[in-house]
Amino acid sequence: MYDILNYVSGFIWGPFTLILILGTGIFLSLGLKGFTLTYIAVAFKQLFSKEEDSSSGEISSFQSLTTALSATVGTGNIAGVATAIFVGGPGAIFWMWVSAVFGMATKFAEAFLAIKYREKNELGETIGGPMYYIKNGLTSKFIVFAYLFATAGMIAH
Repeated sequence: MYDILNYVSGFIWGPFTLILILGTGIFLSLGLKGFTLTYIAVAFKQLFSKEEDSSSGEISSFQSLTTALSATVGTGNIAGVATAIFVGGPGAIFWMWVSAVFGMATKFAEAFLAIKYREKNELGETIGGPMYYIKNGLTSKFIVFAYLFATAGMIAH
């Protein structure tokens, strides 16, 4: 059983998938005309700016960023970076930066689509995510992928 899982894992995370992920990032970076790099100064300015018109219950941009990061960065990210540097040497940091630049375009596109195709449920709560932008953004013949994504998310969680 271990050999089967190891083979499947090697196939899924093999060179084809890594090239596909990096290629998607490059494609989106070019399609967005380098948006993630050209607006990075604006993003940092917005991140550290003081809000003049803060209502009670509002959070700052920095608080929003740190909240999102706390839900994203875990021990796997920290241990993964340490392992990559140990195994690959200091050059691994350069390739992490390169993949991060193209990953920013992918994450931006994902967040944009999630906001564009989000919905409100019966309770007035905002709901969305990949299954909603697959269902609402693509033609009806792709709806099976929305259900597959939602099902895979339930199984993984």
